[in-house]
Amino acid sequence: MIIDTHTHIGVLPPFYMTADMLLGSMERYGIDFSLVSNIEGAENDHRGDPVPKEWQTPQNELLRRTLAVARKAPQKLGVLPWLRIRQELPDDEFVRIIKENRALIYGFKLHPFHSRTAPDDARLEPVYALAAELGLPVVSHTGGCEEAMSPHLCNAAKRHPEIDFVMVHMDLGTDNRQALDLLGKLPNLYGDTTWVPLATTLEAIRRYGSKKMLFGTDNPIDGADTLLHNKTGDRSLYQQYFHELRGQISADAYADLMYKNAQRVFHIGAV
Repeated sequence: MIIDTHTHIGVLPPFYMTADMLLGSMERYGIDFSLVSNIEGAENDHRGDPVPKEWQTPQNELLRRTLAVARKAPQKLGVLPWLRIRQELPDDEFVRIIKENRALIYGFKLHPFHSRTAPDDARLEPVYALAAELGLPVVSHTGGCEEAMSPHLCNAAKRHPEIDFVMVHMDLGTDNRQALDLLGKLPNLYGDTTWVPLATTLEAIRRYGSKKMLFGTDNPIDGADTLLHNKTGDRSLYQQYFHELRGQISADAYADLMYKNAQRVFHIGAV
């Protein structure tokens, strides 16, 4: 079994990711279940500039759109609502939608890089209060700008031991050392494998055992064959996770990484 804890849908230039692309890729590469967030929640582009108004989607509308996709394939997709943490925080309508669709919701997604707001900003306390009330974990992009670096997420996790937090990317674009060190400091802080070299994941397992890392990919960010090759045609690092990693760790550790940790952290039942 494989659970992918980090996938996307949505259209926001230059990204084009549909539910059909995601589901087709899952079928092609043997992914049993994926947690999905909608990239149309991005508030800032890769330069840090505000996304043009015509490409922005209000948070509650974005949530409804994402739920509508998951509702068509609930045995395959679960929702991690993308929170627009710079411009919007959960209002009464958002909370009502979440509670009415709780069976499809598996956590909350922060993207400090695309919101230019750090996870330890005091403004996010209502998000954490809601996560604690509902028993939901919080996943956050790490890397790319100061607000998104892993120490800010670690601060939030330290402040809220009742919530599980996931460091997506383990500080994307770095050698992962800082995120690796932080991974062992708190029992409620986890990492994921999205664009993380196999060597980093092996080091995390060596240091902390097999319960701290989750399998995630960003699928289908590079197209329908993201799990096979990148945009330039080079072999995807996820092929290493599917094939080479099996021979480098125990069967139990491999199962923890590829699905059991996700089942535990996100409360995912049999799929």
